[in-house]
Amino acid sequence: MTKKEKVQYIISTLEQLYPAIPIPLDHKDPYTLLIAVLLSAQSTDVRVNQITPLLFNRASTPWEMVKLNVDEIREIIKPVGLSPAKSKAIHSLSAILLEKYQGQVPERIELLEELPGVGHKTASVVVSQAFGIPAFPVDTHIHRLMYRWGLSNGKNVVQTEKDAKRLFPRELWNTLHLQIIWYGRQYSPARGWDIEKDVITNTVGRKSVIKEGWAIKKSRK
Repeated sequence: MTKKEKVQYIISTLEQLYPAIPIPLDHKDPYTLLIAVLLSAQSTDVRVNQITPLLFNRASTPWEMVKLNVDEIREIIKPVGLSPAKSKAIHSLSAILLEKYQGQVPERIELLEELPGVGHKTASVVVSQAFGIPAFPVDTHIHRLMYRWGLSNGKNVVQTEKDAKRLFPRELWNTLHLQIIWYGRQYSPARGWDIEKDVITNTVGRKSVIKEGWAIKKSRK
């Protein structure tokens, strides 16, 4: 199967499985999405969605957030982990949004990346999900599946993103990156992987990866 054939199979299969795909992190606008994505680093979406209502009840805009001090923010977000760094970043970026952007979240990735605590992945998620600008944020699920499917070499997320953007149609990026995340969670996890349930990898995956899947399954029996 050629890469072009793999891509078409992946797109059609994901569309059948996820014709409507929810955004994992609860939010109401670009600012609350930015904060939620920042909080999700090395945490889970479930945990973040439990904490953000508590935080946004106190402060859901940059104007309200800067009125809290860093320790107050840290106490609220402590359950998501890395709270010392994240609380400082949230307070600082909120002040910068007020100073430079009249409290609005910029729509350009390079401007978002200048904000404290905001890396390329976070910026890509915000522009794609908040503003509908084509981007392909690569998380651990996408990085893993692009390798398992033989579409990237698995060396680093930078290369994985380049390969994904090169292979998949630009107009599908925003939908596909979410579909792949959900597929990875449900059918092709890093742990507890059952190759029989992973129809895409079974069809398009690297032979070495498929053998790995069978080995994992056998070792669990």
